[in-house]
Amino acid sequence: MQGNEDGSHVWFDPIGILIKPGQTIRWINLNPGNSHTTTAYNPANFERPLRMPKAAKSWDSDYLLPNESFSVTFTEQGVYDYFCIPHEHAGMVGRIIVGEPEMHGWTELVGTNGDLPEVALKAFPMVEDILTKGIVRRT
Repeated sequence: MQGNEDGSHVWFDPIGILIKPGQTIRWINLNPGNSHTTTAYNPANFERPLRMPKAAKSWDSDYLLPNESFSVTFTEQGVYDYFCIPHEHAGMVGRIIVGEPEMHGWTELVGTNGDLPEVALKAFPMVEDILTKGIVRRT
């Protein structure tokens, strides 16, 4: 979790990552001027659209102050999209791929856009880029 000192730009770094089942992701708020969340796109979280495997456990870090962290262990293969509650409208979203999503019924999340802001939809890295590069950073 990063951002400019004046708060004009905020982002996750990396914005996309490929991991193996059983690995843990740890988010750290490195932005000294803002609090952030890491929150799964899941109806359990503020009735947001489901953009993760149905069998996977949803998460919401609550607000993380500067230098605080939050971790999640991913066991279900698939594509997981997440966002920062106060900064979703600024495009602060990310994508995690666990294992091989094409082997587990993943599609391009057709029909799951719900009421996502256009800037958030455009910010997601392409699944193919994550699968090819392993890590995608915001450009």
